[in-house]
Amino acid sequence: MQRSKVIPNVPAGAIISAGFFLLVGCTAATAPPPSTPRVVATTDVEAGRYIAIIGGCNDCHTANYLESEGRIPEDDWFTGDVVGWRGPWGTTYPSNLRLLVQEKTEDDFVAMVRTRTAMPPMPWMNVNKMHPDDVRALYRYLRSLGPKGSKVPAAVPPDREPETPYLMLEPQHLDRLESFLAKRTAGG
Repeated sequence: MQRSKVIPNVPAGAIISAGFFLLVGCTAATAPPPSTPRVVATTDVEAGRYIAIIGGCNDCHTANYLESEGRIPEDDWFTGDVVGWRGPWGTTYPSNLRLLVQEKTEDDFVAMVRTRTAMPPMPWMNVNKMHPDDVRALYRYLRSLGPKGSKVPAAVPPDREPETPYLMLEPQHLDRLESFLAKRTAGG
């Protein structure tokens, strides 16, 4: 599916504003507003790549992406990571998205992304709100990369120590929270 080409070097806000006023002026009585914004690009693969980048998918799903400030070849993107995220829920691992899309049909992937709830730190409550066309674009982009890498370890329950390295995501010094909020509210 081809998508509209965006005009280069024109601020997105200007394009959106012009389009909105044109739409309202010409078709306000007949065209309902879209319920969910979505990405527009020349191809679905380009849209999916953009979504993956601005969505921060690499931050977790590509090993060493954050540490290298994104200097990982695209050929190595989205292969998951064996460094876990540990918190009160246990330890979870960012999945290998390139293998995941090989196991699912496009419709199954869309259904999963739009309905899944799972353990942190994956922000499913936000990802669930993606427009179905954007989810399809993301799927097509990930599929275009081809399979690579291995499956990541299974989640580890909170009462077990993982065998892999992990990052702690557990608040420290919550006893300080009340006095900090009081000072901030008082302007201090």
